[in-house]
Amino acid sequence: MKVIAFLTEHAVVDRIINHMKLTFVAAKPPPPEVAFQELLMAVEPQVEYFS
Repeated sequence: MKVIAFLTEHAVVDRIINHMKLTFVAAKPPPPEVAFQELLMAVEPQVEYFS
């Protein structure tokens, strides 16, 4: 599988989601370890992996 495009504009993503009538409401909050991992990822320094 190859990535052929990235959607970088939030407005475009919102239009696609609205068109497909999708919602992103979690049935229940994630387990604490998932939230902690996301917090760790948020404070990591940004690294450019691809040049």
